[in-house]
Amino acid sequence: MDKPRNIVVLGGGSWGTTLAVLLNAKGHRVTIWEVVVERAAAMSKDRENKDMLPGIHIDEKILITPDIEKAKHGNNVVVFAVPSHGLRGTAKLLKSLLRGDEIVVIATKGIEEGTLKRMSEVIEEVTGIERERIAALVGPSHAEEVSRQIPTTVVAASYSESTAREVQDIFMTPRFRVYTNPDVIGVEVGVALKNVIAIAAGMCDGLGYGDNTKGALLTRGLAEITRLGVRMGARQETFSGLAGIGDLITTCISRHSRNRYVGEEIGKGRNLDDVLSEMVMVAEGVRTTRSAVGLATKYEVEMPIATEVYQILFEGKPAQKAMTDLMLRPPKPEIWW
Repeated sequence: MDKPRNIVVLGGGSWGTTLAVLLNAKGHRVTIWEVVVERAAAMSKDRENKDMLPGIHIDEKILITPDIEKAKHGNNVVVFAVPSHGLRGTAKLLKSLLRGDEIVVIATKGIEEGTLKRMSEVIEEVTGIERERIAALVGPSHAEEVSRQIPTTVVAASYSESTAREVQDIFMTPRFRVYTNPDVIGVEVGVALKNVIAIAAGMCDGLGYGDNTKGALLTRGLAEITRLGVRMGARQETFSGLAGIGDLITTCISRHSRNRYVGEEIGKGRNLDDVLSEMVMVAEGVRTTRSAVGLATKYEVEMPIATEVYQILFEGKPAQKAMTDLMLRPPKPEIWW
């Protein structure tokens, strides 16, 4: 590490807490901004995020505050770890506090509903900060494992190689390996849309299907994510990397995956609203499903799995019927002759 940094992590959920703990252990000076006053107070007192990351100690050196001005003061690296639907609002709160020379790290995965913008596009639009100072830090990285120092690899994607390398230096540890990647579009599309496929993978589990089904689902899911990403301007090889197949596999098979869990419960016949009402943390794939279908329409890309997931979640289509319809689509070559 070149030198310790002053870093604010925006969002005191499981991932924000995990990144703050990781950065503090590396010697950086870290502040967590948690918007819920009661949770910020409890985390400060207990030195633990009991709701979202139980059992992980938060060092006394980490400041936890609900005051965003106090949280930002003096910090030259800003890490966004809020849910995707809260990103724009958080960026608006932060805008007047930015000097313009900060490094902005986006650890949020998703596509904004309505605008269909990627997370880096939202930050750039709201704050006016140069996109060369923005990096997405994403990959197959469940907070439950990173916080316990289970070996993990992610990518830092930026339009600027120097920014990507700087983020790599800030975050990389012997148990948290960071690669750089210039394909911001591909990385952000891959890590957002894999959550939709993870919901479908959970439905397979809930329906009692086996490994054959899930293997096919992941393969064809990656195919449609890649089709969309390339049409949007991404590089195809990105989807063979950590932000593509790496994050897809992890999210679709993991017991930690909230999106896979939602799909599994729906596959068992439960109602979406009932499942979500019981969850403490956010399943990003539910909102991203709407955005995925919107992007497929906008870019005229065929995304049959995402479309079926949308119909199950929002139009009441039975999961079993959706699977049958996918299997009975007109025959096609896997690779065109």
